[in-house]
Amino acid sequence: MPAMTASELEAFLQSHFPEMPEEHDFGFRVEHVEENFVRVRMVHHPRHLRPGGTVSGPALMTLADTAMYLALLAMIGPVAMAVTTSLNINFLRKPAPRDVIAECRLLKLGSRLAVGDVTMFSESENEPVAQATVTYSIPPRNNSAS
Repeated sequence: MPAMTASELEAFLQSHFPEMPEEHDFGFRVEHVEENFVRVRMVHHPRHLRPGGTVSGPALMTLADTAMYLALLAMIGPVAMAVTTSLNINFLRKPAPRDVIAECRLLKLGSRLAVGDVTMFSESENEPVAQATVTYSIPPRNNSAS
């Protein structure tokens, strides 16, 4: 059972990343959370585009990383210091200049590492625009309270 809801995940991002003022918000919306899965929407904004009118690679990498972070936190709770150790992305087709949806499935959730698969789609499209495999390091839990 997930440890955090969609609204709790969004609130966590807002409270733990204050250096991103609202005008620089990438526009992430957590649409669905279930066991080992999240769906995250990156709301379209012109700053996500590269020359040629397509969503940029850095924007897609940020979405993949954020979706994995949220999938991990959904399962283990608010662990701010979980960090990316690896992100491998495959750009499959040109993303349309509109919202991009990421679906992240956790493939492995261990005590120290988590691995997830993130598939990204342009809104209203069935074919993926990118796929990423992301690994996160989970910090050790503080057991000093016991």
